Amino acid sequence: MSVPEHDMAGHRARLRQRLAETGGDGLLDHELIEYLLALAIPRRDTKPLAKLLLKEFGGIGGLLTADPEALSRVPGMGDTSIAAIKIAHAAAIRLVKAEVAERPVLANWQSFLDYLRADMAHHPIERVRVLHLNTRNMLIRDELMSEGSIDQAAVYVREVIRRAIDLGSAAIILVHNHPSEDPAPSRADIGLTRNIIDAGKHLNIAVHDHIIIGTGGHASLRAMGLI
Repeated sequence: MSVPEHDMAGHRARLRQRLAETGGDGLLDHELIEYLLALAIPRRDTKPLAKLLLKEFGGIGGLLTADPEALSRVPGMGDTSIAAIKIAHAAAIRLVKAEVAERPVLANWQSFLDYLRADMAHHPIERVRVLHLNTRNMLIRDELMSEGSIDQAAVYVREVIRRAIDLGSAAIILVHNHPSEDPAPSRADIGLTRNIIDAGKHLNIAVHDHIIIGTGGHASLRAMGLI
């Protein structure tokens, strides 16, 4: 049910107060999105639109990571409201990425996984990233190597190794997402990883892991004993 126009200011003031008092914990997902959208389109009751967006994209994670083109297809979403959603996502990713960048990745593994899940779990197409580390296992570069269809992205061993050489990487971590919920590695995932490991050995470039991210969790080929 939408909020009557005469009560909209009071309703938003109450949301703002709860946000200030609880830091967001006191607001439901649709209330967070409602207030965010209200900043972009202040003269409109944004509660129905917030609920529609969460339903359309399966929750707040799917909404924040949604492609702008997909957001634009939702009735009521314009350039300003789309920008509000994407700036919220960018800020969230920058926050968790900062935690990863400040400490050695292998000593900060949970924050690293949180960063990957926030950034990749809800992407509708498969993306492959390579994280380059120095000799202290500090992150020096996080690069998108390939972007493909809903279930396939092409990655070439020589391109991964050549880029590691260019950056002077001592080690790399491979990461990609499965648009399905299941993060279980495929035979192709395992084979590609082993080929990159073999190529890297000759150049003293270690492959610490290959992480697969899905909305249902993550899989580590290293933890599974597959590499």
